[in-house]
Amino acid sequence: MRLYEAEGLLASERAPNGYREFSPRAVVRVRNIRELLGLGFTISDVRTFVPHLDHELPPVFGDTAPCATSMRVGRERLATLRERIDALTALHDRIASRLGA
Repeated sequence: MRLYEAEGLLASERAPNGYREFSPRAVVRVRNIRELLGLGFTISDVRTFVPHLDHELPPVFGDTAPCATSMRVGRERLATLRERIDALTALHDRIASRLGA
């Protein structure tokens, strides 16, 4: 949680004893951050989703504001994954041909 706070994705207040106190909506925000990170987005990518983090993420993001920037970042991440999959598939095929498989 400190990382998310340091990255500007999460805010907290300080209690008199110095402990961090988070609002109840922080639970949803952290869940959404973790979901996006789990999907392969970077912390930098997740910043573009900030307008959406305090509510359940929609099953599909639209191309209209405020989703447009998130959609662009999502498409870029998807393109990067496709490139990596293609590279791994080519590597797989080269190894398989060497093994006669």
